[in-house]
Amino acid sequence: MKINCLIIDDEPLAINVIKNFLVNFKNFEVVGTCKDAVEGFNFLSNQEVDVIFLDINMPTISGLDFLRSLQNPPAVVITTAYREYAVESFELDVIDYLVKPFSLQRFMKTINRIEQRSAEKESNDASHEENEKAHVFFKIDKKMIKVYLDDILYIESLKDYVRIKTYDESLINHNNLVGIAEILPAEEFVRIHRSYIIAINKVKAIDGNQVEIADKLLPIGRNYQKDIKSLLLGTD
Repeated sequence: MKINCLIIDDEPLAINVIKNFLVNFKNFEVVGTCKDAVEGFNFLSNQEVDVIFLDINMPTISGLDFLRSLQNPPAVVITTAYREYAVESFELDVIDYLVKPFSLQRFMKTINRIEQRSAEKESNDASHEENEKAHVFFKIDKKMIKVYLDDILYIESLKDYVRIKTYDESLINHNNLVGIAEILPAEEFVRIHRSYIIAINKVKAIDGNQVEIADKLLPIGRNYQKDIKSLLLGTD
């Protein structure tokens, strides 16, 4: 995955040094260069970047004041001729602090830090997506209630309404089983009777023409028996 870089510096020579260093690292791409913080601010308004190489001593607005102005800044590497702002910079959570002139060897340490931060972010994002379980919203008493699919045991028809039974509660929704079936994944839920849809992985046992879910026996309708037993038992 490419790491998009923005360089903000009022010295063209300093910009060229960083650009030439970044050419050595295939995962990094310079998507923009700016001569001051205002230009950098406008650039970020139109394009996302992963890391900013940021000078401090620039006209109009300093690099640190610019960094403080950003609500959700990307990763930042300070590139400056001044050593005295290091503590202040790291308090702003910068990845690294490069004092000009810096060597390619020193720059490689910065690259390693950026790649490590990027890998951690990618891992955290993946973990967040995994933790946000599959769900649907049902209108319950004029409110839209989030229900996790893995919590649903079965859905029971009540004429013009349905009862959505979970481990902890029964939710009444103005709907019918046909409408409910359209919003539930077919590989996880199946209709077993004109009055019931069940979560396939919640079936504890099959007792004759009934299925047991959470200590409750639900009937298998005559028209569904062959298909349901084939699905649950793997028989023809």
